[in-house]
Amino acid sequence: MTDLDSLRRKAKLLRRAYGAADSAAAARVHIHVANGPTPLKHADFLHVVAREAHFDSWPRLKLAVETQGMDRAAKQQRLKIALAQGQTFVVDMLLNDTPDLANGLLGLEIALYDLPAVRAALAADAGAATKAVGPRRPIHHLAFSRYIHLRPDLSGDMIAIAALLVATGADVSDALQPTGDSGALSPLYGAISGNNIALAEWLLTHGADPNDGESLYHATELRHHEGLCLLLTHGARPAGTNALPRALDFNDHEAVQMLLKAGADPNEARCGAIPALPHAARRMCDGAMVRLLLDAGAHPSSRWQGLTAFALARVYGNVEAARLIAEAGGDTELSHIETLLADAAQGLETEGAYLDPATLPEEYRNLLRGLQDGTNRLNHIRALVALGLEYDRPDAMGVTPVQYAGWSGQPDMVALFLELRPDLGHVNRHGGSLLTTIIHGSENAPSRDSSDHIACARLALEHGVALPRNAADLAGDPDMRLFLKDWATAHPGQVVGA
Repeated sequence: MTDLDSLRRKAKLLRRAYGAADSAAAARVHIHVANGPTPLKHADFLHVVAREAHFDSWPRLKLAVETQGMDRAAKQQRLKIALAQGQTFVVDMLLNDTPDLANGLLGLEIALYDLPAVRAALAADAGAATKAVGPRRPIHHLAFSRYIHLRPDLSGDMIAIAALLVATGADVSDALQPTGDSGALSPLYGAISGNNIALAEWLLTHGADPNDGESLYHATELRHHEGLCLLLTHGARPAGTNALPRALDFNDHEAVQMLLKAGADPNEARCGAIPALPHAARRMCDGAMVRLLLDAGAHPSSRWQGLTAFALARVYGNVEAARLIAEAGGDTELSHIETLLADAAQGLETEGAYLDPATLPEEYRNLLRGLQDGTNRLNHIRALVALGLEYDRPDAMGVTPVQYAGWSGQPDMVALFLELRPDLGHVNRHGGSLLTTIIHGSENAPSRDSSDHIACARLALEHGVALPRNAADLAGDPDMRLFLKDWATAHPGQVVGA
């Protein structure tokens, strides 16, 4: 039986088990075909098999197997994912196991900064500099690679490849159109979001547009200000972006000062943007930040979605922000709903009171999700649940409160929501289940270094969530990977997937 025959047989067996209402089969399908047609078609089960093998689709898996063979194709696909996601230990492991894994694949050779191989490929075909290799063109393979964090000694080769690509026709502002709802993404965005400052600087000095709609926002997430300074120096304009609110998410005084100095308007509300003061209130920014915004001209009575900055501060329990806004002359009127929510934030008695969630403004209806960015919130959340707030309501991206708690790495919060018996089979719009959302957070959550994602994963597994067979292999955090492998060994009946 060929590799492809074996894969097709897996799809047939999965379809048969799914049709027989097998719970393990249903869990596998639900992860990858969350909102698929009813009834499912054979192509849907082939898609599940492909996703479990780390491929975007069955046609891509089929092509790779036909040209490379299953084992090598799977390793190459895993290497692509690891390079794009910065899973350095996975990259190191794969290359140590199969040193020639990238040979002959221009996209991977570029992402691994293999300058001699790239030179040879372009000498043989100069047009290769602009031809798509898979879903990306060569400049994107370079810009979205995070190999620099494993091999900073190859920085010179990385820049030489960039120069070589541009010299043979590549565009430093070439837009990558991803799948899904996301807008076009530039090479500069790839470099900035991957914390590759050297490449970002090279792109900017060679004509990349700093106002690409994404880079400035993501520069505020780097936990340093080098990228932000670089973009602003090259003419990035904060107006019309969400860079200022994103800097407020981290209570980052220096970043906010830099953006304000560069022209960010703390009262900007066009195109759905949230003014700075209401956002600072709901993100639990400290008093110094609130004073900084007020001094920069933030209106103390500014509103977002009809809610005042003062009301948001009171409802979220941001006592210092509420005081400063009131002292600055802000509107301090509270509705009956806001009074009850503010009492819950203060720990005041609300027994016997009840709020109909359907009557709440959207911001307050999603309060259980928003509150998790603060500290010591367990009693506050319990009080809100007692008032009638929905403890399992998905937000705009389909993320439920327990999923967000898991992504953030907060085991106490995860335990609280699990006590409330949420839907453990829910899949959000990112395609994440509770467990895979926790795994993603272990690599991407801003507070991951001080969080405990393994404890969150353990809680989820102890409550019976399915463990996809490939979850450990996809994990980019080595400790999470080891934990999942150990759990799979100890609980084989909980493992799903071929």
